[in-house]
Amino acid sequence: MCPILLGIRTPYSKPTYWRQCSHCQKATMSEPKARPLGGTELSWCRAVPGGTGITVLSLLLSRRPDPSLLQSALQKLQLHHPILRSTLSSSSISISSFPSVRLQSLEPPSNLLQTHLPFSSFHLLLEHELNQNPWSQFEEEEEDDDDDDAQFDVFFATLYSLPDSKHVLSLRLHTSICDRTAAVALSRELLGLMREGEKWVSGDVGGEEMFLTIEEMVPKGKGDKPFWSRGVDLMGYSLNSMRISNLGFGDVDAERASEVVRMQMSREETDRILAGCREREIKLCGALTAAGLIAANSKNIANNWSGNYTVVTMIDCRKYLDPVLQENCLGFYFSGILNTHSVTKGEELWDVAKRCHMALSNAIKSNKHFTDMGDLNFLMCKAIDNPGLTPSSSQRTAFMTMFEDTVIDDSSDSHEEVGLEDYIGCSSIHGVGPSVAVFDTVRNGRLDCAFVYPSPLHSRKQMQELIDDMKNILVGGRD
Repeated sequence: MCPILLGIRTPYSKPTYWRQCSHCQKATMSEPKARPLGGTELSWCRAVPGGTGITVLSLLLSRRPDPSLLQSALQKLQLHHPILRSTLSSSSISISSFPSVRLQSLEPPSNLLQTHLPFSSFHLLLEHELNQNPWSQFEEEEEDDDDDDAQFDVFFATLYSLPDSKHVLSLRLHTSICDRTAAVALSRELLGLMREGEKWVSGDVGGEEMFLTIEEMVPKGKGDKPFWSRGVDLMGYSLNSMRISNLGFGDVDAERASEVVRMQMSREETDRILAGCREREIKLCGALTAAGLIAANSKNIANNWSGNYTVVTMIDCRKYLDPVLQENCLGFYFSGILNTHSVTKGEELWDVAKRCHMALSNAIKSNKHFTDMGDLNFLMCKAIDNPGLTPSSSQRTAFMTMFEDTVIDDSSDSHEEVGLEDYIGCSSIHGVGPSVAVFDTVRNGRLDCAFVYPSPLHSRKQMQELIDDMKNILVGGRD
């Protein structure tokens, strides 16, 4: 048996964690492996039962894929990425030896497409999937002394047949094993399998995929924070939360669900925005954040048109880890940076965007994506346990969540080969989380954003108005 698998300390291995070596991959395929959950993974396991952290990738197809070939493609993904065939318990993650995903072929719920016009069937099924929660019983099982070893799958696939002879393929995953970068890689690999079948060859992750937590891969010294500094930061985050401005809440008591508003721009509009970012040497996330802040503040008349808003920016840490990970290495390797921005009436888009960009850049240079990782996980769990600590017990921990890097996709030709007409990837946030989470993509030169929000805490009308204002601000370049 390989010493890495046995957990024996060698100059080339880390104890208690498992990864497959190339020379013993075949020999170990028959044995399931397990390890304790990391701190970030535990936080997601706490959040998902309440409704935050259900990742969905929905594909709109113009022709029906062969179910048997699609089932085979999904199983190949599980073979190539061991973490996709894992199961979660209250304290550990285990990887099975064999693929377990089963493609379900369903008709859309009968009441879904009849009562929510004018939204497309594709849009409604995306929202439907975001609110299907096979992990909702996780905490109940965790507290059940007679069922300490309950295991929960992390990967589900459903093929819906629409009345117009189109089809929607939805992949639903537990966010603890699939962050945004992983979801993008997964979609590209699946489309490759659908297009090329047996001939398709992916990157070289396969059996070498790391089975380590993000906490254990932080470079030495990068995540260190003195005890007193950690206490001061936690106190600062807590005190600042009482001074931040929020969007107006609707129904704070009703059961919540995640809904989506979409913002799409023309190629010309996108070019102007990206040119503005290049001219000022900032990322698109800075412009999107600034537009959101200005749009929110313009409606906040009660605060005299001035307010402080908290934004969490998600950083893909793969390039910062030791060892550095490839983009197609699945798992959750993101960390959040929390900044509070003050916005005043009359400020222009690019001034606020530059300020947001500099705050994020300085935080990354200071390694806050590592040093504050445990703090933010702790605060998220405290908000889950004590909703009263958040405004109106809403469990809103920020105004907006944004991603540092935008997904770029210029693969329209390959999409046509498999009949892919549209796709959206995003995650639910109706448990603990922000008022709005932004999933941005530049697709064939056009900006396409999915904005996810908790309803009825916020209404669709309220969010549509906010997003319309953001678009006007981005296109106009000013308030």
